Amino acid sequence: MKILTDAELAQALDSDIFHTISAAADKLGLECYVVGGYVRDLFLERPSNDIDIVVVGSGISLASELKQQLGRKAHLSVFRNFGTAQVKWKGMEVEFVGARKESYSHDSRKPVVEDGTLEDDQNRRDFTINAMAVCLNAERYGELVDPFYGIEDLEDGIIRTPLDPDVTFSDDPLRMMRCVRFAAQLNFMIEDETFEALSRNAERIRIVSGERIKDELNKIMMTATPSRGFVDLHRSGLLQLILPELAALDIVERRGDKAHKNNFYHTLEVVDNVCRRGGGLWLRWAALMHDIGKTRCKRWEPAQGWTFHNHNYVGAKMVPQIFRRLALPLDAKMKYVQKLVDLHMRPIVIADEEVTDSAVRRLMNDAGDDIDDLMTLCEADITSKNEVRKRMFLENFRMVREKLADLKEKDYKRLLQPCIDGNEIMQMFALPPCREVGQLKQALKDAVLDNKVPNEREPLMALLLEKAKEIGLVCKN
Repeated sequence: MKILTDAELAQALDSDIFHTISAAADKLGLECYVVGGYVRDLFLERPSNDIDIVVVGSGISLASELKQQLGRKAHLSVFRNFGTAQVKWKGMEVEFVGARKESYSHDSRKPVVEDGTLEDDQNRRDFTINAMAVCLNAERYGELVDPFYGIEDLEDGIIRTPLDPDVTFSDDPLRMMRCVRFAAQLNFMIEDETFEALSRNAERIRIVSGERIKDELNKIMMTATPSRGFVDLHRSGLLQLILPELAALDIVERRGDKAHKNNFYHTLEVVDNVCRRGGGLWLRWAALMHDIGKTRCKRWEPAQGWTFHNHNYVGAKMVPQIFRRLALPLDAKMKYVQKLVDLHMRPIVIADEEVTDSAVRRLMNDAGDDIDDLMTLCEADITSKNEVRKRMFLENFRMVREKLADLKEKDYKRLLQPCIDGNEIMQMFALPPCREVGQLKQALKDAVLDNKVPNEREPLMALLLEKAKEIGLVCKN
């Protein structure tokens, strides 16, 4: 972070876009300020192309004047219902809004809006570090207006609301998610009174749409250490309301001297491990979901202790309902997460036993193009504190990866589909699409995967006729 004087702020804002906004505002006789994240990021020395401008007066009028001064290459969008406007120019987006004050009803995030002063506008901001404003009018160009000491909170690494946090969060409960998200993104701490207000107002999150919650969760997921955000969500009581399946993992049961690990904190460690390995958003979601079925599958078996048999299968079944509730995509991205949750135990089983070509071929066939991501997830899943066991698993995973590379090099991927397909089977036996056709296709595929027959027409045809005879089918050709 860098502390900037007003003169240094003026220098930081020494660009065509800000000088043009300044000239347009002075021409119209309007006070205007750059506010929010752009100002915060100037002090944090972080790049930002999204510029928010507050106008004491009509934001739409200033945006229209700016468009005129920038000329044909600028694009103006006006949203009269909201009293806002946007100008796009040379890859930048500038949002204009008139200074306003807001009041809320208890059952809605939609405020009643009135024209206001700069002070009114700063009062309604979510956090002190986002409530700073820098004047763009020529006489005061670069002057910082910071009534809530946002600079000090930036220096101290603190997230705090400008006014009473209970009012701030109750008025707009999405701010609770933003609070946790900013703390995770910036590696800041949430001030004690503000955090206590999160817990007191957690139930208010129920009036926020899954779409808005999803956006904040995705931003938390893409931070360097997502576990920070999810721990804060859990401690505040928000996680139990938005992702109860994950919160339910925070339990350790013991019988005698046998206890299972805390699967909540294990899951967060796996997510962080995936991040360190460069995993993208949907691989991180797969890591977050990978043990989600354990609560439903937990059983006590005297000989073994606590078991979670089939938790991968149960967890995969839970993924669509969670994605639907959170307005996450139900397309190929959801299928990808579901597949990795379902398959994440397979490489571990292989690595725990003899790493055979047959087992690796089957794994590669089932995982398809996502095999590398699956291996990354499984390596991240090794969080044992027993270093000897951890090294053994990682070494075996290395052997699995070597076999995968070897099989890919030999172009097994191309050969895994038998050269006799379902259409030909239906023609041979005069069958419509049915269970018997699927049985015969699977028999051929298993034979190829297990290297019992080469993927060649003659031996596969002989096997097909043999399997068909076993289930009472006769070739019609």
